[in-house]
Amino acid sequence: MIYLRSILFYLGEALSTIPFLVVSIAALYTHPTRRSKLIAGWAKFVTWWLRITCGLSHKVEGLENIPDQPCVFACQHQSTWETITTQTFLPPLAWVLKKELLSIPVFGLGLRATGPIAIDRSDQKNALDQVVEQGIEKFKEGRYVLIFPQGTRTPYGQSGRYKKGAAKLAIAADRMIVPIALDAGKYWSSESLWIKPGVIRCVFGKPISVAGKDDAELTREIQTWIESQGL
Repeated sequence: MIYLRSILFYLGEALSTIPFLVVSIAALYTHPTRRSKLIAGWAKFVTWWLRITCGLSHKVEGLENIPDQPCVFACQHQSTWETITTQTFLPPLAWVLKKELLSIPVFGLGLRATGPIAIDRSDQKNALDQVVEQGIEKFKEGRYVLIFPQGTRTPYGQSGRYKKGAAKLAIAADRMIVPIALDAGKYWSSESLWIKPGVIRCVFGKPISVAGKDDAELTREIQTWIESQGL
């Protein structure tokens, strides 16, 4: 049953990219924050479809910890879930992603319309510079920035290596960092196409100040908080 329900979900997700393309093209002519809200409509549909077909829903805790002013979200990365569903409950944002995703037919155009920070992960030094430079511009637009410190999806129960991009951007822009822990990989694994039913927990920590800290210290603080949640 899990297999059939997963296939049904992927089919609906794929078909929904057609109207998503139209919305994405229209969104190119709107303000970046308005653009984020328009494109988040697709994420809301996919999240609903995920619950209907696969029985996978979510519970979010700690939304009151999000500052009124744009900040850096440092989100644990286990699954495709957080790349889609976080758009449904976060403020207008830009997220850091690998530039190869922009080349995916139809979907890549939609991603491009969101105005992300697209980086070349093979060039680590310049990639960090791009995160900082473009991230500051996103803040000027009034958008929050979401970064996956682990860089790539890490299987549930594993830690992975946390990179310094979130910390470097927060220090350069003098912005708070809000860590996000989740257990999405428990149900929608990076190692399997099949999606299990359940309730994903997504927890927001209190904002972390950058005052008097370097990027290594901040990155350790992000990792320590995320892994202390036991998700």
